[in-house]
Amino acid sequence: MGNAQSPPSNPRYVSATRAFTPKELEDLKSLFNHLAAQSQSNAKYVSPSVFQSYFRLHGPLGKRMFDLVTQERKDQTLTFEDLVVAKASYEKGTKDEIEEFIFRLLDVSGDNFVGRSDLESVMNAIFNDILCIKGSEDRSSSHQDIVNIFLNTANFSGHNEGGTEETMSFEDFRSWCAHLPSVRKLLGSLLLPSDSGRPGSQIPILLTLKAIDPNIILLRKEYAWHIGGALTQHELEDWKLLYHSAVNGLSFNTFLGNISNHAGPTVLVIRDKEGNIYGGYASQPWERHADFYGDMKCFLFQLNPKASIFRPTGANSNLQWCAINFSSEDIPNGIGFGGRVNHFGLFLSANFDQGHTFTCSTFGSPCLSNTNRILPEVIECWGVTQGALQDKNGALKGTVLERFKEDRHMLNMVGLANSSE
Repeated sequence: MGNAQSPPSNPRYVSATRAFTPKELEDLKSLFNHLAAQSQSNAKYVSPSVFQSYFRLHGPLGKRMFDLVTQERKDQTLTFEDLVVAKASYEKGTKDEIEEFIFRLLDVSGDNFVGRSDLESVMNAIFNDILCIKGSEDRSSSHQDIVNIFLNTANFSGHNEGGTEETMSFEDFRSWCAHLPSVRKLLGSLLLPSDSGRPGSQIPILLTLKAIDPNIILLRKEYAWHIGGALTQHELEDWKLLYHSAVNGLSFNTFLGNISNHAGPTVLVIRDKEGNIYGGYASQPWERHADFYGDMKCFLFQLNPKASIFRPTGANSNLQWCAINFSSEDIPNGIGFGGRVNHFGLFLSANFDQGHTFTCSTFGSPCLSNTNRILPEVIECWGVTQGALQDKNGALKGTVLERFKEDRHMLNMVGLANSSE
């Protein structure tokens, strides 16, 4: 009868293995064996509950991810071949392949359409289960309000035939991700271990004086996470409140004095009298200039009623503006971003009592408020503490408190110093 032949290999699996090094495949096999051993499957497959627990993906998002990884067989079993094929496409594929996988992941209802209810389930899972921000902060905005600002950024240009809900096209999805880089980063890293520092999961520590009422702070954790999506890892450590108009007064001079000792980037956040919240990331210090300056790391953002990031388009280099005590009308005193003189993407006058915002080619941004003229109600400025320097051997120099001696008083004020020692 001849020798028995081994079953033919799955061509998708064979192709997928080429995306990994032998060491990576070995590590994947070890991970699979570890999870299968917990699944009571004689080490043959991984169960949905073990998969969802390990990757900290619960509810509809976890179920949908399991379905996609198992190629929607609905047999409740995840094999080693499934894991390799999914990670090859989701993590090692082309940009189009990765985004197609994420777009399918958003369809948590499994009806082949992505609607607002799907996005709502995904954003709730992100905040509740992955970032563990459960709306426990005593703020005027509810948890659902925060979820809605991310949904409000989305376009739904399609329609579910036979249904009533508008749906998101693939191009709508790409536009949504472009304006929400934190969401895109996180949705592209969900098959990494939850304790591995997934891209998109970092939230800066917001340092404020203990005496400041937290309810007056504009920059919520969710907002900081959103802004941080456009930044590098070493810019997502500590953000220190340098200026708050409710504490320091609406004063340009006080603002400049408070930030003068901070050499790094800053985050400017404004709430106007109509309730809109927006601002800009200044990569360079706020210093007196008679013309635009800055670099391509600057960007504008919206926080409420919708969340969006607007990065430089390359159309011009009119990135950052800081004019102090000039007498010429051609050099308006104040701070701003983008656009052109007297027609900025965002501008605050030196009196801090008014400003304006216009559609801006520098950042491809719209008017950030309801009208071009803005009347600030609250202004905040946060100093971004960049990652610690390394010595020539790559080791961090000293302890946290030694590296940031100037922040020791701040750490004591917020009750962090003892925990850092």
